[in-house]
Amino acid sequence: MARTIQSLERAAAVLRLLAGGERRLGLSDIASAIGLAKATTHGLLRTLQQEGFVEQDEISGKYQLGAELLRLGNSYLDVHELRARALVWTDDLARSSGESTYLGVLHQRGVLIVHHVFRPDDSRQVLEVGAMQPLHSTALGKVLAAFDPVAHNEAMDSDFAAITPLTVTDPAAFDRELEAVRARGWASDVGETWDGVASVAAPIVDRRRMPVGAVGITGAVERVLDGEAPRPRLVAAVRDCARAVSRDLGAGRF
Repeated sequence: MARTIQSLERAAAVLRLLAGGERRLGLSDIASAIGLAKATTHGLLRTLQQEGFVEQDEISGKYQLGAELLRLGNSYLDVHELRARALVWTDDLARSSGESTYLGVLHQRGVLIVHHVFRPDDSRQVLEVGAMQPLHSTALGKVLAAFDPVAHNEAMDSDFAAITPLTVTDPAAFDRELEAVRARGWASDVGETWDGVASVAAPIVDRRRMPVGAVGITGAVERVLDGEAPRPRLVAAVRDCARAVSRDLGAGRF
C-alpha cells in the first residue's frame, strides 16, 4: 500500500469539515471533529490560512474556507467547461481536416492537453490527454503565448530548448513570430517539436474575450502544408472551430 503524508491527510480533513455542515467552526469544534489536539489543529489552520485556503473571522475567531479554494475550484470548472463546450466542435474539426485535433490550456509553464480527437482513419494512435507540450515550439503554445500575457511571460522566461533543428531558440525571434500570430489570428509549427510533423492552432476566448485555451490540428507535413505554408482550408477549419467554441463560451462574434 502506498504511503501517505499525514500532514496533508489532516489538512484535507480540515477542509472537508469546513466544506460541509456549519459555515464557520471554532478551533475546539474542528479539533474534536478530526480527533486532534488543539495545538496540532491550530498549526494546521495557521498554515492553511497563510496559503489562503482558510480564513478566520476577526470577531468570532471561527474558521471558514478561503478565497484561494474558490479560485482553484473555478480554474477546475473553467477547464472542464472548455472541454465540454469543445467536444462536438473538435470532433467536427477532426472529420473535416482528416487530422488529429487537440485542445490545450496553459499549465505549469507549458500546454496541457485536455482533449484529443484521433485522426479519423484506421492507424494506431495513442491518447495524449494529460500530456504536456512546450510553449515555444508548438502551435498551441505559440497561440497561448501570443494572446495570453501570463503565457507570454512564461514562454519568454523559458530556456528555449532546441527540441529539433528547426526549433526557434532565440527569444527575440520568437517574440517577433508572436507578433505575426497576433496579426493573423493563428499559429503554426513545422517540424519544431516533432520531425516531419506540422500543426496549426487558434485561440479560444471566453465571454470577457480573454484567452482560455487553444485548439489545433497536427499531422504529417505533406498533408498539412501546401508548399511551405499550411493549407488555407485547414487554417480556416481550425479558426472556425476556435470561433465556434468561443461563441459557446459566450464570446459572441470575434
